[in-house]
Amino acid sequence: MTQRLSFADAGEAADLAAFLARLIHYDRAAAVRLQAGGGVLGVFGRPPSFEVLAIRTARLTGHALLDVTVSAGRLADAIDGGSPLPDGGLEVTVPETVTGPPWAGVLPPRGGWRRVPGLPGTEAVRGAVSAAVAEFRARDKALPEQRRTRAERDRMGREIWSRTLGETGLPLRAVHAAQSLGFLRPVPAQAGAGGGVPSPSGALDLFAARGWLRLRTPYGSIAVSTGGGLRDLTVTPA
Repeated sequence: MTQRLSFADAGEAADLAAFLARLIHYDRAAAVRLQAGGGVLGVFGRPPSFEVLAIRTARLTGHALLDVTVSAGRLADAIDGGSPLPDGGLEVTVPETVTGPPWAGVLPPRGGWRRVPGLPGTEAVRGAVSAAVAEFRARDKALPEQRRTRAERDRMGREIWSRTLGETGLPLRAVHAAQSLGFLRPVPAQAGAGGGVPSPSGALDLFAARGWLRLRTPYGSIAVSTGGGLRDLTVTPA
């Protein structure tokens, strides 16, 4: 049976499509898990190599209930071809389901999140990513020709991106993923809060729950497993 989603705001749907495009940039065959409930759509994706889960939300109208895995590319196409609604929203047909990759069954827990102190400010977080990227490039450039291999570069990357951000325990690869997916970009002054719309404050928060850490940004969340198992995630604004 064909399923449809009615986005409360066409701009939020477009921002979701931009997020999907970034996932596809890293994996042309990317799949995403969709969960709809309580007037919110949660979209979960896993960009290769970062070893994190990226989460984006958007507000919905109506009472849609949904939990499926679909092609990220086909969902982006469906949003691009959606039907405008009179109230400024957008109606989108949900693509056919696909066989979910293993990560789609390993999501953060429903509740029990507690705030983790010590997270640096947004500019400091961006600076940490920039410094790590610069270090990788400098060390790569300094490698002798005989050691300039994929294995050596992978080893060097794992060393750098496994470092934690201050005393938080959050690996740098999580904030690198946040920046690469557009979650750390500046927030427009006119942006409002709520649902998938960025908060004007641009603040970052870090939470922990049963084997997971979650970096919440104005544009979405990055979750990283620290040893959790198979669980479901409540669809709540990221």
